[in-house]
Amino acid sequence: MPRRNQLANPQARTAMEKFKYEVANEIGLYNQVQSIGWGNMTSRECGAVGGYMTKKMVELAQQQMANDPNLTPQLANSAG
Repeated sequence: MPRRNQLANPQARTAMEKFKYEVANEIGLYNQVQSIGWGNMTSRECGAVGGYMTKKMVELAQQQMANDPNLTPQLANSAG
């Protein structure tokens, strides 16, 4: 079965991993991740990390779009 959650830019993998740990720390799950690892976390806990990551990325994109009016047409053209 193919993986669907591929990064658009493979070089971003390290940054996304770092971001995941930062978010886990912000929501109080960092110590648990360190002690039992991601594989032993519940789906709810991992989902909370992923959901918060998504929320923060959307907020960042909205800020960038608000600060750069030329960005929106570029994004529309790249959406294909």
